[in-house]
Amino acid sequence: MTGQSALWTPSEVFKAKQPLTLFIQWCAERFGRSFADYDDFHRWSVEDRASFWSAVWDYCGVVGDKGAVPLINGDDMLKARFFPEARLNFAENLLAHAGEGDALIFQGENKVSDRWSWSRLTATVSRLQQALSAMGIGVGDRVAAMMPNMPETVALMLAVTSLGGIWSSCSPDFGDQGVLDRFGQIEPKLFVACDGYWYNGKRQDVSDKIVAVAAKLDVPVLVVPYAGDTPALLERLSDGRSFEQFMADFSVREIEYRRLPFSHPIYILFSSGTTGVPKCIVHSAGGTLLQHLKEQRFHCGLEAGERLFYFTTCGWMMWNWLVSGLACGATLCLYDGSPFYPDGNVLFDYAAAEKFAIFGTSAKYIDAVRKGGLVPKTSHDLSSLRLMTSTGSPLSPEGFSFVYEGIKDDIQLASISGGTDIVSCFVLGNPLKPVWRGEIQGAGLGLAVDVWDDDGKPVRGEKGELVCSKAFPSMPVMFWNDPDGAKYRAAYFERFDNTWCHGDFAEWTEHDGIVIHGRSDATLNPGGVRIGTAEIYNQVEQLDEVVEAICIGQDWEDDVRVVLFVRLAPGVTLTEALDKKIKTQIRTGASPRHVPAKVIQVEDIPRTKSGKIVELAVREIVHGRPVKNKEALANPEALALFADLPELRS
Repeated sequence: MTGQSALWTPSEVFKAKQPLTLFIQWCAERFGRSFADYDDFHRWSVEDRASFWSAVWDYCGVVGDKGAVPLINGDDMLKARFFPEARLNFAENLLAHAGEGDALIFQGENKVSDRWSWSRLTATVSRLQQALSAMGIGVGDRVAAMMPNMPETVALMLAVTSLGGIWSSCSPDFGDQGVLDRFGQIEPKLFVACDGYWYNGKRQDVSDKIVAVAAKLDVPVLVVPYAGDTPALLERLSDGRSFEQFMADFSVREIEYRRLPFSHPIYILFSSGTTGVPKCIVHSAGGTLLQHLKEQRFHCGLEAGERLFYFTTCGWMMWNWLVSGLACGATLCLYDGSPFYPDGNVLFDYAAAEKFAIFGTSAKYIDAVRKGGLVPKTSHDLSSLRLMTSTGSPLSPEGFSFVYEGIKDDIQLASISGGTDIVSCFVLGNPLKPVWRGEIQGAGLGLAVDVWDDDGKPVRGEKGELVCSKAFPSMPVMFWNDPDGAKYRAAYFERFDNTWCHGDFAEWTEHDGIVIHGRSDATLNPGGVRIGTAEIYNQVEQLDEVVEAICIGQDWEDDVRVVLFVRLAPGVTLTEALDKKIKTQIRTGASPRHVPAKVIQVEDIPRTKSGKIVELAVREIVHGRPVKNKEALANPEALALFADLPELRS
């Protein structure tokens, strides 16, 4: 990175008006301190987490009773408790705004569009709350939803959590076994589903799937009309009601919010489940709310009335992150469907029409726009857009450059990383610092993030494990069906004592930024040297001939050899010349030790529903081992392409 110029540098005027700047000034006055810069403030936020998180609560105007104690057992990650005396309700904080302004804007491909005012949202939540209460849903009860990212989904989540219930969702493209693998574990009292959905211009029928899942769950079904035949579906269900039927007997009245402890569960999220039945990760009302307020208000600079967009499904934690934007008074821009139908301009059309302030997406999407030859900078009015965020996988240096060359030159690009495990980010954007090519800007406030070597010692300038060494509010409450906490401890605390080990292979940069080199469990070890898969992808995906790649380590002759599978552009074949070009690109762009022993062409690459490639599943198939949960994949048939390849036997 040495010698490069920053891609974006915030002006002094820009920094002065940032909510983060105002918050730092407020904390300095409140606590009688002075902070030299952001890094000084971050150190304080970690050293005095009780004061910091208490300040976030007060400054952001959290509705509820905070109690007198911000933190107990703070030095023990598994016993720490934030705000043990607090009482609050998650939905009450998200519905703190009112009026006829837009709360939700919805676009379902080019088939459906809708707008919900704050008044309409609140009225719908009121009626839904009464209907849910009438059927006996209350504190601790689970409601499971297989839904598109549409306004009714948001309203239902708010109604459930207003009662102290627990919300869990997935997207309607999951197979019936994938749905049951998730919802079957948590035993919901109600199953919510759409009657169909649109994808790539085609109506997708889900009626058979809903009937099959409902029969196994054996609970009432609430059907939300969208792209199918609701009456016909209801006839096939033994206990089904439509969305309007469900609310028909209830008129609008003031919502009754049940204020519960800070640690009371509101969400159950699921691990990807590609190596077994998905883990059920339970998140708290207080931890989720405070962490999202901090990230959105300070790291993203989100203001009331701004348009917040994230391209996500209801099966990805970024949906849970997106809906929290209501707590800042933001207007949520929801989208459901393919981001490339009818063409690759659709999301930028949406951004220009609705004047997005924040455009959130995945690294894969940015790369696809780049490879598609689109230049939104010249084709769309993106003057309102000030922040673009990217997650799901590491954004390549070329992806960083493209955002400035092809989308907008005066924009903050925030590559972010965290996950389902914490329903938020460990490392993310910072509006007070420059953006450097290929680097995440830094650690989140209040989070003791570091990179450690195998001996548990902090390292700079070399790769290691991403860790968090002090407790933070959005740690999971527990895993469902893990009464003694053994699965929870094994997931994060077995590697290092009293320290969260996240499973990312990472590195600090000279700018105090972070580079994520891939998942630790997918790290390659040829000759005993650890290599991050993202380092290889960053090189090979620069080539126009390569659409996508996936890399694994294959056990070979008492060592591990690197095997690179490539999906090539239409009409392109892996010739000897292209094989050499790929290896040369990796050798010169990364290092000789990154060069794969084998490059193999495949027709498709397996990925999860949220678009992440599944290196571990491919590695299992290559070694002749079974993949336990193919239902977690968007395209499970792709795995068969990697079985018994002759190229892997020599």
